[in-house]
Amino acid sequence: MNAPKPHNPKRSSLKRSRALLLTCTALAAFGLSACGTADRLSQVGRTPALSGIDNPTHASNYTPVSMPMPETRPQVRQANSLWSMGSRAFFKDQLAAQVGDLITVIIEIADNAQLTNTTQRSRANSEDAGLTGLFGLEAELGKVLPDAVNPGNLLGLESGSSSSGSGTINRQEAINLRVAAVVAQKLPNGNMVVYGRQEVRVNFEVRELIVGGIIRPEDISSTNTIDYDRLAEARIAYGGRGHITDVQQPRYGQQVMDIIMPF
Repeated sequence: MNAPKPHNPKRSSLKRSRALLLTCTALAAFGLSACGTADRLSQVGRTPALSGIDNPTHASNYTPVSMPMPETRPQVRQANSLWSMGSRAFFKDQLAAQVGDLITVIIEIADNAQLTNTTQRSRANSEDAGLTGLFGLEAELGKVLPDAVNPGNLLGLESGSSSSGSGTINRQEAINLRVAAVVAQKLPNGNMVVYGRQEVRVNFEVRELIVGGIIRPEDISSTNTIDYDRLAEARIAYGGRGHITDVQQPRYGQQVMDIIMPF
């Protein structure tokens, strides 16, 4: 009869800790999913809500832009002259120049990229070594080496390797949009940080366009517009949310499994 195993308090404590950790993890996951499910259930039968029109600099995720700036140059005014350095006209400039001004960003993206790469490599090596003569002592090798050894062909090496690879990229993108942006920040060198957001709701689907970047006043056209390729550090996002977008996304359980599964 087997004797009962002695009680190990450390092992029992470790099991309890593991059980507690698993329970807490399950409760946290259930709580998060329950909150998300309750929030989605509260929106059943309702159109997706549009975001409020707020100051983008007051958003919790807003970060002021910090870029390398040249030294500030003092303004020089000429005596008896109406012209001042840096002015673009004698009268008031109607183009965007100050924080809060509006400017229209024209987005006309027509990218077409085709790349094809092919790589092939092969290598073959062969080495032979023999001992046909050694002061007449080559016959004595048979006494040291096995009988099958041929002194004229003592060593032979061969190696070979080959590899091949190919890749193809064929991408086409076309976006034609216009969005009004707000000057959110004016940098010391005169450049401006712009941010624009546009939302359009059609039935139960919201399409959202976000654009942001740094522009030069010199690149603004006479109609107070600027092309997207004039934006430095440009950030352009075009997407949506709603019933159609929700159906196209995998369920959160599948997304979690895709993350944690190692295979």
